Amino acid sequence: MSRVKTIARRTFLIGSAAVAGGVVFGAYQVRKAIPNPLAEGLMPSEAALTPWVRIDKESVTLITPHTDLGQGAYSVQAALIAEELDIEFGQFRIGPGVPAQAYYNRALSAEQVPFHSHDTGWQAEAMRDVMGGLFKVMGLMVTGGSSTVPDGFDKLREAGAVARETLKLAASRQTGVPVAQLKTARGAVQLPDGKELKYTELAEIAATLEPVHEVTLRAPSEWRLIGKPMQRLDIVAKSTGTLHYGIDLSVEGMAHAAVKVNPRQGGKLNRYDDSKVKGLRGVKKILPVTNGVAVVADNTWRAIQAAKAIECDWGPAPYPAEMKDHWAAIAASFTPERMDKEWRHDGDVDKALTDGPVVEAEYRAPYLAHAPLEPLNAIVKVGEDGVDVWVAHQMPRFVQQKVAAVVGVKPEHVRFHQQYAGGSFGHRLEFENVTLCAEIAKQMRGTPVKLTYSREEDFAHDFPRQIGMARGKGVVKDGKVHAYDLQVATVSSSASQSARLGRSKPPGADGQIAAGAWNQPFAVPHFRMRAYKVPELAPTSSWRSVGASTQGFFANAFLDELIHAAGADPLQERLRLCNHGVSRKVLEAVGEMSNWGTKLEPGRGRGVAFVDSFGVPVAEVVEVTQTDKGIRIDKVFVAVDVGRIVDPVNFDNQVKGAVVWALGHAMNCEITYADGMAQQTNFSQFQAMRLDQCPRIAVRGLENAPRMRGIGEPPVPPAAPALAAAIFAATGKRLREMPFSKFVDFV
Repeated sequence: MSRVKTIARRTFLIGSAAVAGGVVFGAYQVRKAIPNPLAEGLMPSEAALTPWVRIDKESVTLITPHTDLGQGAYSVQAALIAEELDIEFGQFRIGPGVPAQAYYNRALSAEQVPFHSHDTGWQAEAMRDVMGGLFKVMGLMVTGGSSTVPDGFDKLREAGAVARETLKLAASRQTGVPVAQLKTARGAVQLPDGKELKYTELAEIAATLEPVHEVTLRAPSEWRLIGKPMQRLDIVAKSTGTLHYGIDLSVEGMAHAAVKVNPRQGGKLNRYDDSKVKGLRGVKKILPVTNGVAVVADNTWRAIQAAKAIECDWGPAPYPAEMKDHWAAIAASFTPERMDKEWRHDGDVDKALTDGPVVEAEYRAPYLAHAPLEPLNAIVKVGEDGVDVWVAHQMPRFVQQKVAAVVGVKPEHVRFHQQYAGGSFGHRLEFENVTLCAEIAKQMRGTPVKLTYSREEDFAHDFPRQIGMARGKGVVKDGKVHAYDLQVATVSSSASQSARLGRSKPPGADGQIAAGAWNQPFAVPHFRMRAYKVPELAPTSSWRSVGASTQGFFANAFLDELIHAAGADPLQERLRLCNHGVSRKVLEAVGEMSNWGTKLEPGRGRGVAFVDSFGVPVAEVVEVTQTDKGIRIDKVFVAVDVGRIVDPVNFDNQVKGAVVWALGHAMNCEITYADGMAQQTNFSQFQAMRLDQCPRIAVRGLENAPRMRGIGEPPVPPAAPALAAAIFAATGKRLREMPFSKFVDFV
């Protein structure tokens, strides 16, 4: 079957709303102009020059619709607009805008095709065009997949340029000076005589004009902001503790709520006894919600404590109750019936496996919680004229649909108010906190209800990262890797998420089961990668770097074992095999940064790993020391190519944060189930890397790739295998299962 006919399942995680749902769209719908969501309700003195720029007599507001989850999304979006608009930081306001088709994610659509990210052949590009049309027609407004910068890089600069040229036209109309003689700088149009007209002074005239769409974007040599160090718009507030997140928000007349929902996710509530709660100070109401019960009180603490005191009889979990049965289900899935797809087959692997002794290994990766520092929360008010929702979320238009279904109104009658998020890592792609809050608010019409999860409830009702297992077979010959056969079996987080979105089962193979493994740029003569779909176990969700977070570990760990068996150097053999120029330069850079090949003292080790995820090649080297008390991680070197770096400071922080995140989880973290419930309920049982364990991290960003990419997730997958390789180099101990703390101690 032609690969163009085999659509990756993650393509339809959201897109199935259109395809599997039976919606058909044609060329007219794709080409049809999208309405400007800012145009509705404008005053005569206000100008909505594009969906991203609004100007009135008082201020310039830049619309930054991608959710800020802590990654600096608002700042970078504003910088891209400001670059062409000729306005400086401090001269504008920002706002997330409203959920609207205009803000559909162009870059994410391009990644939802079953082709290698670097494949620019006609079939791959044609499929990307199809997906772009689908995302546009459906108005799929999503923050995720490291797509904020690539999505906005062109369209936000274009928005700034359109606004700039329209303001110049307004100045020309006001003064009679030809547009060609006008310039812009620092939020003003400059006349030939040196006089300046502030953009705010031109708003009323600009509002009467058709926007100037024939614009030319500036050359990189003219950029004032892009590629230069910037101070993020939120850095002062975050550094001083004054930034307000969703959990900090208060609305007049607000009631506080907490929930106690079956910790066996999807299990029912048989009955509950609230006799110990009635009459407690501050408790106002006890209300039923889906699979649980809610307490409404006069503050969050009292609501949470009262909810904990309710005695509940829970129904069984709709998945295996014990952890051993999860692993057994995965181990039993390496069968022809469960093979999702053979993603790659170069050479004759079966024959090559007879050419010498076979190296075999099995690897495991556990469930992992998202566990952002800010627990899930939401505020919902059901009023006579519609519903208001205050929440930080990555899919605002789906929030509208979900709340509308609960309350019984049309989605357009749900007003969404985006908030700053204190982390997500995929957690805020889910909806339970919003729908449960809507259920409570529906029973308290006219009263704003704030639902805040306790930390324990947040852990219990997280939809964790997929669990997975891999089996590798390989042969080395003449000091080289000769045959590489990797089988991966995981549950499908894409299918799990789709089900909760209420969508039909996505068609085709799930690209995330193979992500980070099949697309290695290594020309092993005989290379095969097969993916197996495990039937649904515990419900799962997208976790930072999604499938590549597990498959990157599997693929690198097994390649490292083969290279060792061949007696080759881990970096030099990867370079010998590498058949992709941009990736080769990344590997060369990390080797140079880490002084690869220099001798280390006894008890020290160095490991390297390479993963391409979201179209971003990343190579990492980890150095460790074996001490009397355990393994100390000393240094990490990261080389990465995103095509173009917008803000070097934020880029550096994103990479370092991803490395710390990945190492901490590889060292210590897992979610396990007993009696159908997650056993880890707080950070004491799910420990991230501690400050005194953090290594020195050196980052080098390259700009050789032809296409702009994002950086939030790609540095995650290589960290775990690089750490495992370094520990092997230092101790001789192979680590084939995460978390590594099961087998070694860390200091």
